[in-house]
Amino acid sequence: MTTPTPGIHHVTCIASDPQENLDFWVETLGLRLVKRSINQDDPSTYHFFFADAEGNPGTSMTFFPWENMSSGKVGTGQVSRTGFRVPEGSLGYWEDRFDEYGVEYGDRIERFGETVLPFEDPDGLPVELVEVDIPDDDPTVPWTEFVPEEYAIRGFHGVTLWLADPHRTKELLETMGFEEVGTEQTEGDVPGDERTRFAAAGTVGKYVDIVPTIESGRQGHGTVHHVAFQTPTDEDQSAMRSAVMSKGLRPTQQINRHWFRSVYFREFGGVLFELATKDPGYDSDEPMDDLGGRLVLPGKFEGQREQIEAGLTDVTIPRAESAEADD
Repeated sequence: MTTPTPGIHHVTCIASDPQENLDFWVETLGLRLVKRSINQDDPSTYHFFFADAEGNPGTSMTFFPWENMSSGKVGTGQVSRTGFRVPEGSLGYWEDRFDEYGVEYGDRIERFGETVLPFEDPDGLPVELVEVDIPDDDPTVPWTEFVPEEYAIRGFHGVTLWLADPHRTKELLETMGFEEVGTEQTEGDVPGDERTRFAAAGTVGKYVDIVPTIESGRQGHGTVHHVAFQTPTDEDQSAMRSAVMSKGLRPTQQINRHWFRSVYFREFGGVLFELATKDPGYDSDEPMDDLGGRLVLPGKFEGQREQIEAGLTDVTIPRAESAEADD
């Protein structure tokens, strides 16, 4: 039996300037830098992980700042938009904050009974904030260095997939444990005419929306590289991998990513999916209080530290005390 995925584990995107990326996701959006590392398949570039205060599954937005890559374009076969949860009644705060920081944002949208605020990061990555009721026992822990707790981002709400032919992807999501919960006409930033929502069993990052479109796209700055789904244990992951293979897809063997173990595959519409375990977690190699404080080079890369550091752009992690001093 396959254990249904609780929802999204992380979303990984492509950025351009690493300092600009850090400034936006830490200072402007108030997420915590829980890991500063390198792309393990391309150690010449950083890998930044932004999450809640403890780096819980379902909260981490990660980036490869490939400075020499060109700008991308969202299209079919991609995650077209990533949504984050914020507490009910907080969108006014975020609109004021976006005005203060010069963030491009759109009009509020009503979608599946929820209020959504679309915006873009400095690379044009489509993102949105979704007002939800945050329960007292919510598994996320807000990071409050830059944004007060009552407004802080509380992990993922979900992702939207743009697909030319959604049928087989819908079947795959059901195999992974998602349930179709509704369909409505699209509104706002999407070119399709119908949005279908699937929900996982968890609390955070539980939604995947599918929109049919033949809009062409290309990977680059401002696009999502892949979306990872939670398979909390190795046993869960192995069973899910087998279920994915039974649908005719070709997932990789398990790959050790140091803070979790991963399996990758492209779903039928071309979106790169990952299955990621819960353990060992972002605090497995740094104390919780010091997450993101140093450049972590996993495994064999520690022996190449001098060479790797020499090739990386110098960056400064935003700190609230520094921002206040500048004021």
